[in-house]
Amino acid sequence: MSPADTRIVFFGNERLATGVTTIAPTLQALIAAGYDVVAVVSHHTDSRSRKSRELEIAVVAGEHNIPLLLPAKPAEILAELEALQADIGVLVAYGKIVPQSVIDIFPRGIINIHPSLLPLHRGPIPIESVILDGSTESGVSVMELARAMDAGPVYGQTRVSLSGSETKQELADKLLAEGGSMVVDLLPGILDGSRVPIPQDDAAATYDNLIQKNDGLMDFHKPADQLEREVRAYSDWPKSWAKLHGPGGEMEVIITAAHAVPGNSPDGEPNDLDIVDSAGIMMIETSDGRLCVDRLKPAGKQEMTAQAFMAGYGKLLTSA
Repeated sequence: MSPADTRIVFFGNERLATGVTTIAPTLQALIAAGYDVVAVVSHHTDSRSRKSRELEIAVVAGEHNIPLLLPAKPAEILAELEALQADIGVLVAYGKIVPQSVIDIFPRGIINIHPSLLPLHRGPIPIESVILDGSTESGVSVMELARAMDAGPVYGQTRVSLSGSETKQELADKLLAEGGSMVVDLLPGILDGSRVPIPQDDAAATYDNLIQKNDGLMDFHKPADQLEREVRAYSDWPKSWAKLHGPGGEMEVIITAAHAVPGNSPDGEPNDLDIVDSAGIMMIETSDGRLCVDRLKPAGKQEMTAQAFMAGYGKLLTSA
């Protein structure tokens, strides 16, 4: 079966983590490879973190005259999907449960890109989780969609080494690019039946706790390296909120970039603010090491460097 003769329904928005943006590389790769994408099924939740953001997958679909369907639940468009007579579905970050009745429409089922090395990190936050864990490796799994969450058999995996400095957006971009390439490479074998998926080892599966809004409140009784990972994992949502305490008072900020510095100041206590020199180097004491703030956003203001912050607001914290 040639790409031009293969009808595909694409599910999802390709946003692999909360708050990230995308250029929809998987959908674009399928189109570039000559596959006949007959519809895109997505949804757009108008939460506060997304209310002003254009749905990128809709832009790509519109540029290629692909019908866009935005049902509240996929079962609502069962008849429309059946009428499309698609051979296979491809799903990337759909964010809703796809019932078996929808999966069964497709002769070759639905394949799903999951940004982890399954069965590790099943669930919706694998990208945040590997950053929070300080993992040195992540990866992408292309699997057959099943009723149980992220439990379907796996067609292929790619391992990705981590530097330990990736932001949530950077890691999402890297894994999504890998996943899009994998789907295009694997599709011919999936379609002709020569590529057989391998069942996961359910006994080795891991699941991550969902991130809550109050997880973004920084606790400086944690080690500095853990807090630095939280800043990267929680970017955009739930964000890393802190109240900076200095001799002159306190101020609420969102820390958007930081790095850990070994060692603590003599007599320092967690959450103490230390301005190292006139250049505006900001250190915050933690239970183990200090968190050096690189960029931050005062409440109601634009993001800025630590130096710019100290130039504009330093006296509020340093003047007793």
